Amino acid sequence: MSQFVVMKSNRYGINLRLDPDCAFRDLLDAVIEKFQESEKFFKNAKVGISFEGRRLSTDEENRIIEEIMKHTSMEIICIIDNDKEHEEQTRQLIEQNLLKEQQIQQEMQSAMAQVPYGEFYQGTLRSGQIIESEGSVTIIGDVNPGAKIISAGNIVILGALKGNVHAGCTGERNCFVFALNMNPIQIQIGDLIAKSPDKENTRRRFRRKEKEAPSEAQIAVAKDGAIYIEPITKNILRNI
Repeated sequence: MSQFVVMKSNRYGINLRLDPDCAFRDLLDAVIEKFQESEKFFKNAKVGISFEGRRLSTDEENRIIEEIMKHTSMEIICIIDNDKEHEEQTRQLIEQNLLKEQQIQQEMQSAMAQVPYGEFYQGTLRSGQIIESEGSVTIIGDVNPGAKIISAGNIVILGALKGNVHAGCTGERNCFVFALNMNPIQIQIGDLIAKSPDKENTRRRFRRKEKEAPSEAQIAVAKDGAIYIEPITKNILRNI
């Protein structure tokens, strides 16, 4: 069945040469088989995809992409058109996205390197557990509801924040809280306190500039007497 599909990779993504005559169901099975065979090579990759050899409807293209992402860890970010001008525009877009991701990663590493000292913990912080530090704290894991971190410096959570955190506990408002998934019960920065909007008796609620996907990395900072939660950008990292 794999003879129905020929897969080739390039700088911008993956090209699939499809058999023009086989049944679409058989073609779909062949695509899934090809991508599962290559899963280790393309693991967690974000790529564009192009098709040739067979005319596909929009529904068929979408079905193929859905099955690829369902059965692998890959993310198909766009379809590369065979039209040369459109293809060039798509390639430029992919390159810009990749460059932006690299720049944000570099900026984040640079910001972290400026933290003078701190403590690192690996593992999930569970209900009832408390971490206190005179410096900054980095958690490689989740902070569950009922868990709490109290830090004189910054707090970085390489996981989900679902508990309570207090950065700048000595009264310093210039500290920040970073999390890959920001969904806290309460955040305190210096003397400012903000609670989740769905909690009662809120003293201050989080102010979010935009609605963001819950899995997007975000940062909480104190500005103008309130705590703001914002998506990570280069400008924010430069101002940390």
